[in-house]
Amino acid sequence: MRRWPLYALAAVLGLGGLSVFLYKALALGFPLRPDRLSEVWTLQARFTIDARSGPVKVTLQIPQRPAGFAVLDENFVSRGYGLTTVEGDEGREAQWAIREARGRQTLYYRVVVTPDPRQPPEGRPPAPAEPPPLEELYATAVQGLVAAARERSADPASLAAELLRRLNDPTPGESAALLLAAGGSPGRRAELGVQLLAAAGVPARIAYGLRLAEQQRHATFLPRLEVWDGGRWLWFDPLTGDQGRPADFFVWWRGDEPLIRVRGADNPEVEIAARRNVVEAMDLAERRAGLDHSRLVEFSLLGLPVGPQAVYAVLLLVPIGAFIMVLVRNVLGFKTFGTFMPVLVALAFRETRLLAGVLLFSLVMAVGLGLRFLLERLRLLLAPRLAAVLILVVLVLATISVVGHRLGLETGLSVALFPLVILTMAIERMSIVWEERGAGEALQEGLGTLLVATLAYLVMSLDLVQHLVFVFPELLLILLAATLLLGRYSGYRLLELVRFRALAED
Repeated sequence: MRRWPLYALAAVLGLGGLSVFLYKALALGFPLRPDRLSEVWTLQARFTIDARSGPVKVTLQIPQRPAGFAVLDENFVSRGYGLTTVEGDEGREAQWAIREARGRQTLYYRVVVTPDPRQPPEGRPPAPAEPPPLEELYATAVQGLVAAARERSADPASLAAELLRRLNDPTPGESAALLLAAGGSPGRRAELGVQLLAAAGVPARIAYGLRLAEQQRHATFLPRLEVWDGGRWLWFDPLTGDQGRPADFFVWWRGDEPLIRVRGADNPEVEIAARRNVVEAMDLAERRAGLDHSRLVEFSLLGLPVGPQAVYAVLLLVPIGAFIMVLVRNVLGFKTFGTFMPVLVALAFRETRLLAGVLLFSLVMAVGLGLRFLLERLRLLLAPRLAAVLILVVLVLATISVVGHRLGLETGLSVALFPLVILTMAIERMSIVWEERGAGEALQEGLGTLLVATLAYLVMSLDLVQHLVFVFPELLLILLAATLLLGRYSGYRLLELVRFRALAED
């Protein structure tokens, strides 16, 4: 039979499982480790106004697709106000309006974000820069400062850095001193940077944001200068001239507009607070997938109730144990009692723990095998003999549990979780092998069963394995592809190489 259909099927299964796995891990952000935690920041703007007993309209600049962050939730809190959000080329605004308001008014805006490097930076090309209209004295100072900076620069980035260096020089020249006479705050320096670069024909703008480095009850917005170099926006600190965007800098708004504009009220006050929380990465990934309306997550195990989820968390481990059994039997060459009994025994070890499980399994098998030999003398038919062995196994398990409890060994209570039917068939199989092929062969298969069950338990008990097969069950398709390929393996097993090593030496 040609092998290419098998290889083609294995390739389709493997690539399909790998594709879904990579999509969930990279696109949806599902964590690869069960203990991974993620940061979530809650940012709140609380602003108050004094209404003048008439119509009031309040406009607040709010975040618009912040680079490096994903928005998880957004809330607008106001009593009696109508709300409209407007999204434009330069940013996004929230507009509250009311027909009649009097006295002190308080409104809230809250946004929940998480760091996400997959969110790309703003890359939309700007409109061509136009020189700002200035009085002749200031225009001359701007032209002189730009001309001097051009001589020591080669591109928009170096030009911006040189201009900021001259503005922040402790002993500025006459032109820089004239422009800074109106004030030297970070916002003023960023505005001068935009004007100077516009005079040089380089588009630039101001981005206002927060450093999400620690919790802040009264946060202050920091300006950053963004310069267009022809293909992307470059970031500069207007106070130091340092280039680069900090990873924890959250952009709230851009442009020349103030944070808040009020009509029909006085004394606007804004208070910004930032609070950091830590949540499980799995919960965060589910929330993000829900916001993205991902059908892949809706039709996954994560959409099941908690009870069925707990059941499948165990069932999905069975293929892992079955694959280990295939490796041990077909590649290493160990013999076992049946195909699936070692996997079920390994699942029972999850309740009793490994050492206690091995001892209990060995004890039950030894006692059951002795009782089976006694029943052999009665010459019973197959069905009654199996039923009798099953009854005896139950009695043995109950006795072990009672005696263990009296001795303070609570682990013995978990022995009842062993698969009774599998133990019964294992005792029957071992007795037949003992009679037909001798005690050595029977003990060899019994030890092989314990070996496979132990290896399967050690792998299936790993938190990483349990997390991966439940969150990424498509990985079982890769396991299926590997199993199909092993199904055509006809080479020597490892134990056969050891067994027939004398022939190889000859």
